[in-house]
Formats: sequence, C-alpha cells, structure tokens
Amino acid sequence: MDQDYNQAKVERLYNTYPFPPDPLSDDLPPGYNWRWNWQAAHNFALGEKPKQNNIRILDAGCGTGVSTEYLIYLNPTAEVVAIDLSEKALAIAQQRSERSGVLKGRSPKVTFQHIKIEQADKLEGEFNLINCVGVLHHLPDPIAGIKSLAAKLAPGGLLHVFVYADLGRWEIQLMQKAIKLLQKEKEDYQAGVSIGRDIFASLPENNRLLKREKERWALENHWDQSFADMYVHPLEFDYSIKTLFELIDSANLEFLGFSNPQYWQLERLLGKSPQLMELSENLSLKERYQLIELLDPDITHYEFFLGRPPLSRTDWSDDLVLKNAVAEVHPCLYGWPEQSFLDYEYQPVSLSDAQYNFMRSCDGRTPIAEILGELNLDNVRSLQDRQLIMLSKAHQESD
Repeated sequence: MDQDYNQAKVERLYNTYPFPPDPLSDDLPPGYNWRWNWQAAHNFALGEKPKQNNIRILDAGCGTGVSTEYLIYLNPTAEVVAIDLSEKALAIAQQRSERSGVLKGRSPKVTFQHIKIEQADKLEGEFNLINCVGVLHHLPDPIAGIKSLAAKLAPGGLLHVFVYADLGRWEIQLMQKAIKLLQKEKEDYQAGVSIGRDIFASLPENNRLLKREKERWALENHWDQSFADMYVHPLEFDYSIKTLFELIDSANLEFLGFSNPQYWQLERLLGKSPQLMELSENLSLKERYQLIELLDPDITHYEFFLGRPPLSRTDWSDDLVLKNAVAEVHPCLYGWPEQSFLDYEYQPVSLSDAQYNFMRSCDGRTPIAEILGELNLDNVRSLQDRQLIMLSKAHQESD
C-alpha cells in the first residue's frame, strides 16, 4: 500500500468536504463534553483532581475545530496546539475559535499547524492531554500514528482516542463497497455522495441498509460532509476488541478504561441470568469486552483513555485518607447548584437533602470530615464514582 498516496486521498476528501460540518457561531460553545475538560478527564481516568491546570493540550486531527474550540473554552489556563492534514479544515478551525470569542483574553497561546498525525512526534515539548477523535482509523498506518502521539505524551498524561468498531458498522461497510463498485474506484467524492444518496432514494423501504440509515444516521447525514465522511471515505480501518488492544499495546501506554463505561457493563445484557453472570466471572477483562461486543453488535465505536506511566492514583478506600481529603463539585454539571440537575453525561440527577448539603459545602479547602453532615464515607465515595465531585488530598497545590 502506498501510504503517501492513500493519505493524499484522505487530504483531498477533507479539503472537498471539511469535517465536521458544524456551523460557525458568534457565541461561546454551549454545554460541555467532559472528555475535553482536563479536570474532568483526569478525575474519571485516575480517580482524583489533577495537581495542575497550566498544562499543554494537543488536538490531534482537529478537523474544522469543534473539539479545539471546546478544549480552549473548557481549559482556560492551558496551551492548546491543534493539528490537521487538511488545510481547508484547519483554516475553518482557526476561524471558528476566532469568531466565537474563546481566544479573547487568553494568555496561554493557541496555535494551529498543518501537519500529519504521524509527524506529531516532531512537535515541540510534551503534552499532558492529547485528544485524537475519529482520526487513527483513517491513517494508512494507525500504529505509526498512535506511536507518534505516545511519544509526545508527558508522564502522567492522558490520551483520549475514538476509533470505529467493526461489528456496528456492518451496514456502513456494505454501502461504502456499493458506492465504490458503481464508481469503478474513481476518486470523485462529490460524485460518490450523489451516487450514495441516489442508492438510498431507490432502495425499498424494508431494505436493511436504508432502515439503518434512517434509524441511526440520517439526522447528521443530511450534511454532505457527514455523508461523505461516512460512506465515501477512501481509507478506513474498523476494529474489534482483539485488534483494538493490539493497537493500544503498540503504544506502550496503559489502558485506563472506556470513556463510555455504561456500554461495557455486562450486567446490562446478561444481568437477568445469575448463571451467565457467574460463568462470566471466569473471563478476563478483555474477554468480557469481547462478549459484550458479540452480544451488542450496535456498538459502532470505541472511546477510551490511555495514560503514560508513572500514573498517580489515590486509594480512597482508606477512611482516614478520605476524611482528610478535600472535595470540589465536578466542573461538568448542567443546572447545578439546583438540587436536581444533569450530570457529566447529561443524565438527570436528584440529590437527597444530605447529599445536596454536602455538595454545597465542597469548596476544595475544607476536609471532608468537617462537612460530612448526615452522609457517611460510602456516600462520598458514591458521589465520586458518579463523577459528581472531585477528590484530592488536603493542601494539594493547583496552578
């Protein structure tokens, strides 16, 4: 495979259809994606608030800058570097951040650079947080890409990755092949979009490909950019749990867990059968993941955190350590400080009076032992597990 030739095809696609197609706005980005908030990501992956916030962030494969804008907005004391292979997408990314106002008043610098993921190891310095969403699976050599990123990850740093899952993209793969067959492999992406839309318009209503498109993808695919990214992309690798962990292992980083953990709980699929749950206890963690993806072929992607050792974790199971710790309210809650609000995944939460009073007292300075009120320590651990608070050792310095 000619890697330069294939990468040039990907660059042409994104210069033709810059992605993602989200419109530019004169307003600051709404809401949050907690995976792009350094404090929230660190709390999730390592179980505690990070010790510093004046960090460096790399948005690796930023596209038109939707993720970059949030990384800038949600991490106001961080230096942010955004890179992409598409000049047109990169120009839109810079315009997006300038227009929305996230760059105003910032002292940490924000830069946009036209380079490939495989060249990330040539960037200056190291990064505490690297975001790489929807990119590695479009590289000629994903292993070379993740190794390049791993080389720039600082000790204790986090790498957030999103790649496609094979089983959940079965109908997409068939449509991709059908369009290529009708195109005779011609590299005309606009013609490919036209052919694909004509196919969907012609298929009978009970056709499985059409039903899947209508049920799952039609809302975002009304944009030609999204349709092209999904159905006429010239280069795509889809993963299984087996090949995913081969990719992860190649980077020599530690797997810290999926960032959509609710999907990877076997109980949601087999919890009605104590016998099956007992049998599953004999499986390794990877085998449990394999079983989940076999039983739920709707999983279309994997999103997860990796970390570079040494990684600092605090064991909050010790009552004395927890009593002496301090707590802060999680930075990604919508509607707080009301007693009912949305959590970091925009799911509804209603606190008891005791939980609410405790969280109102979480100021990041006062030891937990002094603000427990009617709560016990297991209640505090539950709030931490649910990502409603962040814990840190007392007197922890924060930049």
